Amino acid sequence: MSKLQGSFTAMITPMNGDGSIDYDGFRKNVMFQLEQGIDGILPLGTSGETPTLDEDEEDKLIDISMQLVRDWNKKNSKQVKVVLGAGSNNTRDAVKYTERAKKAGADYALVVTPYYNKPSDEGIFRHFEAVSKVGIPIIVYNIQGRTGKNISVPLLARIAELPNIAGVKEASGSISQMMEVIEKVVSAHPDFSVLSGDDGLTLPLLAAGGDGVISVVTNLIPALMTELVHDGLSGDFAAARKIHYRLQPFFRAAFCDGNPSSIKYAMNVKGLPAGACRLPLVEARPEAQKIIQAALKECNI
Repeated sequence: MSKLQGSFTAMITPMNGDGSIDYDGFRKNVMFQLEQGIDGILPLGTSGETPTLDEDEEDKLIDISMQLVRDWNKKNSKQVKVVLGAGSNNTRDAVKYTERAKKAGADYALVVTPYYNKPSDEGIFRHFEAVSKVGIPIIVYNIQGRTGKNISVPLLARIAELPNIAGVKEASGSISQMMEVIEKVVSAHPDFSVLSGDDGLTLPLLAAGGDGVISVVTNLIPALMTELVHDGLSGDFAAARKIHYRLQPFFRAAFCDGNPSSIKYAMNVKGLPAGACRLPLVEARPEAQKIIQAALKECNI
């Protein structure tokens, strides 16, 4: 399998005032991503409020995403990837969602560490062993802050030996751990992708030899983040740093009141379809709104 590199947007799910999904808004957001030069989109991730969606809603979002990207790829030389969220704390459901991603024609499935039940390392390994058998490339999603369990480098190295394990979305928050993944996992599997799960750590990860980012801020600024990533991948770190430090205030503001509440507010300010969040998530607090507005102005977004 080819190595996954670039800038990928963890898509938000826009909502109408009554809490229903704004499917037309979602279509507009996907087209915005494509027109701005994004390398790939990730529907049904954390930013998409997937735990609050039912399967019918998810299926509609998948259909929209796949159709728009297929149509785009037929007409353009740059081939945009689709990574579909397929995680669950229930291995049986994770396998089902991974099979759904394969059937839909997605390029990759993103599978998060089983959450809440906090399995042992052996349980985590067997979870990924089960989804790896589906036959679609898997991106492992390591995010201890949401799952309560960090995938250690030795455990990830073991998972990487399984078939169809294509890379990791690394959101441990530790650049040291990310570098150790490159040192010990990528050295053994050169096609294994290491993607940042934290926008603010994209630049240092690229400098360490990483492959890009699965981003939240690209919901609003896909072109800028894609430029940053491509500059870093090509070795032009002077250009990448310039964009990184320009965007630093927004990296902080985009998570100042949680995700996706903060990025949805920023998108609403800038006129992109976003709307409110579904409970238990709520809109950004007034003090957070001020921080986000100030960051948008400071970063000239």
